Amino acid sequence: MSEEIGHFCGIALIRLKKPLNYFAEKYGTPLWGFNQLFLLMEKQHNRGQDGAGIGSMKLNVDAGQAFMFRERSTSSKALAKIFDQQNRAINKLIKKGIAFPEFPETIKQHFEYGGELLLGHLRYGTSGDYGSTTCHPYFRKSNWPGKNLMVAGNFNLTNVDELNSKLVDRGQHPVFDTDTQAILEETGYHLDAMNDRLTKEADAEEVSGGEHAKWIGERVNLPEVFRKASVNWDGGYALAGIVGNGDAFAMRDPLGIRPGFYFEDDEVVAVASERAPLMTVFEKKMEEVSEIDPGTILVIRANGELIKERFAEDPARRTACSFERIYFSRGNDPDIYAERKTLGALLVPQVLESVGKDFSKSVFSYVPNTAESAYYGFMEQLRLVRRAEVKQKLLDAKKAGELTDDLIDDLVMDNWPKGEKIANKDIKLRTFISQESGRAQLVSHVYDITYGVIREREDALVCIDDSIVRGTTLKRSILQILGRSKPTKLLIASTAPQIRYPDCYGIDMSELGKFIAFQAAVALIKERGYEGLLSEVAIKCREALKNGNPKLENHVKRVYENFTVSELSAKVAELVKPECLNGTTEVQVVYQSIENLHEALPDHCGDWYFTGDYPTPGGYRVVHKAFLNFYEEKDGRSY
Repeated sequence: MSEEIGHFCGIALIRLKKPLNYFAEKYGTPLWGFNQLFLLMEKQHNRGQDGAGIGSMKLNVDAGQAFMFRERSTSSKALAKIFDQQNRAINKLIKKGIAFPEFPETIKQHFEYGGELLLGHLRYGTSGDYGSTTCHPYFRKSNWPGKNLMVAGNFNLTNVDELNSKLVDRGQHPVFDTDTQAILEETGYHLDAMNDRLTKEADAEEVSGGEHAKWIGERVNLPEVFRKASVNWDGGYALAGIVGNGDAFAMRDPLGIRPGFYFEDDEVVAVASERAPLMTVFEKKMEEVSEIDPGTILVIRANGELIKERFAEDPARRTACSFERIYFSRGNDPDIYAERKTLGALLVPQVLESVGKDFSKSVFSYVPNTAESAYYGFMEQLRLVRRAEVKQKLLDAKKAGELTDDLIDDLVMDNWPKGEKIANKDIKLRTFISQESGRAQLVSHVYDITYGVIREREDALVCIDDSIVRGTTLKRSILQILGRSKPTKLLIASTAPQIRYPDCYGIDMSELGKFIAFQAAVALIKERGYEGLLSEVAIKCREALKNGNPKLENHVKRVYENFTVSELSAKVAELVKPECLNGTTEVQVVYQSIENLHEALPDHCGDWYFTGDYPTPGGYRVVHKAFLNFYEEKDGRSY
């Protein structure tokens, strides 16, 4: 993806199943869990750069002592800042003779993050403000141990207003309008109710005061709490958290939109948004790390027991986000790496249709770096095509008695696909220039090229891209820079289909009017005299938003219905082609087909941004609002 869009958030949860002295003896430090949390978060830094937060809980702490802690930051390099601050804190305790690494209990007693439960979050903000108060973990405090709740999540809900109205109707006074606060308060409400019910039962059983909190804590049923709390949550979510009774939990939305993975051994239970970080940090094999099933909650009880239970009905169709596999998750996961290579390989027929099989006149590359895995798959398939061609020609020549050394040399040594590293990201764009013209000029220098690998006016240049959202960077930067090599043709091949519709489940791309595929459709509508279509769609969108129980029908699909994929792709190429290439270089854009996408990602069929088929009612509200924002020339998110 050549242009930056918002990443999903990342979560990390570690529950130590052994006392700190065990880890001190085996790994040389009682802070092994704390260090592992840092590594687990660092390995997921790709998932969010707006902020970071950590939380912890100490088990079996005497009354009167704090047992749950939290630290958050939105500063530059927030993750490093938080852990550096805590490392300074522990070193200060050691220097003062308050805590001693050789006596792990002193670490637990005096260091806030010396607990058995550790929670981490990396934030990309898709809504709300960007201050530290909006960073996870969110913490709902209480003097009653079992009512304390700390939550971190990778999620976005489409019906926050509705959820907050429900809180107000109960008599609550929600301070924030974010989906995080709505989740925290809704869950807290049901957690409070369960604690209150158990308190009455404890009184009826005449449980003594000293045993009261423990008796209640052992009976808290978190699956039941979330079964009630999540009934009206519309969106995608993966949550992890800690409850003051000593339980920890991790859960995933019923549709499986958001990812979540975990493993358990005799030392630890750990959860993360991605599988590869768990494999790396804890040295686990792929088969030792499991995916959290959609609609399932994991509960690690205060006694260390791991429970898995459904909190929602199993839907007819799971819609795990395909963008996780195409772009967001780190490509060192073995399955994701293979999938991205397959996406690249499936582009070969379209590319060959464009540039032909005379590879001596084409150079193949990729842009940006996130498309590298797909490029390898593309080149492997391209070489297989060439090998098959050579084999057939050799067989034909042998059959005809025309197999000569010269022919073998021509076939085997010539016309092999040529791959090069053509684009290099030179600097990180910073928006310290306020004027639009200045920013545009700066964008044009984000990438640089490798000179001398393209023969001017002779070679076509093919670049694999993982996805094209707005096309801004293509027009203002990449195509201008690649054009300096003066190829006869510039072909951008996207491993993702055309992004036609907004996302409301986490990716920060909800402004419909900014999508280059949508701009292409609108341009074609105007060229062909279909302007009335846009007003018709606007009327339908308004009607759908007024309907309290809308049909799951996407009226914005009508914008695209008169055009083929090829026609839209051709218009996209026309729109992104910079003026400096007019008359010198042909520009073409090709996209992955929906059918190929499903073939490459059979277990991740969430494709609403490509097809407009949303998995929840909130998606249809968002797409209709997004169209009206475009039609009425309003900026801003549509959820």
